[in-house]
Amino acid sequence: MHPELTGQVFKKVALVDLEKVGKGLLQSAGSLSVFVFHGDMGSGKTTFIKVIGKLLGVKDAMSSPTFSIVNEYQITETKTVFHFDFYRIKNETEAYDIGVEEYFDSGHFCFVEWPEKIPTLLPLKYVEVFIRIVDNTHRTIAFSIHDGEKKDRV
Repeated sequence: MHPELTGQVFKKVALVDLEKVGKGLLQSAGSLSVFVFHGDMGSGKTTFIKVIGKLLGVKDAMSSPTFSIVNEYQITETKTVFHFDFYRIKNETEAYDIGVEEYFDSGHFCFVEWPEKIPTLLPLKYVEVFIRIVDNTHRTIAFSIHDGEKKDRV
């Protein structure tokens, strides 16, 4: 887990607990719409994002945008969920070129996997989620509000 994490921590989370944890995450987020997810490969980032999408009203089957970088899902006529996976990008310029900052500024929900690949493109405020593997069926999920300074572009 992140050393400066000061938000909520859920221990021994199983699949059946994800909806409850997702509701807590959305409630804690308030009006924030950008969520960044940290965790090892296979830790359950996409699985948790799918649960949150369902809670928000996404009807389509959600999947990881590993190859497309971003998937879009309509909630309502005017509300959208964008799911990003930056694992395969080589540098921040690739994310910048697809207009990631415009997505983040849109007010629509943005769920970001592998945010460490785009540190200078993240907005000032976002919800930070950490998922740690405990064993084959349990995770520790922690989240807090990041309200800091934007890093300088390099």
